[in-house]
Amino acid sequence: MNNPQTILELFARKGDMAYEGESVSQIAHAWQCGQLARAAGASQALQLASWLHDLGHLLTDLSGTPTVQGIDDRHELSGARVLDAIWGPDVSEPVRLHVAAKRYLVATYAEYSARLSPDSVRSLALQGGPMDLCECIEFQGNRYALDARQLRSWDDAGKRPGWFASDTQHALNELHALMDRVHFLPARGA
Repeated sequence: MNNPQTILELFARKGDMAYEGESVSQIAHAWQCGQLARAAGASQALQLASWLHDLGHLLTDLSGTPTVQGIDDRHELSGARVLDAIWGPDVSEPVRLHVAAKRYLVATYAEYSARLSPDSVRSLALQGGPMDLCECIEFQGNRYALDARQLRSWDDAGKRPGWFASDTQHALNELHALMDRVHFLPARGA
């Protein structure tokens, strides 16, 4: 998977997938996160990262909700690998770090845990739980930490039932247009 068209096709095939405890499909969640990022004035690269932060969930062949089965599908890593090859770190790094951002926020803001969805609570336990002090310091020093924290806020807020584009094709058209506006990397080694 090394081109935007394949990502669009993946959303068309698997975008209606939902996880237990979540009130929206993958495509609705992606669309909502993208809308929240746009409304906040995020860069186009961060808007795209927001749209595609859960791409890794769609890349797996696991059935059902992996967290219910005690599985961390490491979606942040698999998604980031795909995105890095196409758009580079301004898109891939916030995606790679959005799980770390959750762990950071749980460790540093007591009220944050209460806002997590049931699936986010299950996944947090599988992803290492709250960061320790050394992990927090390391995370804070990362160039993309702020973008990841912003993406995480949209991830948490982008689970509203009934809020979606007029239809899936309209959402995919919006995603395609955004993909076209974000600069592609030249083929590596070319």
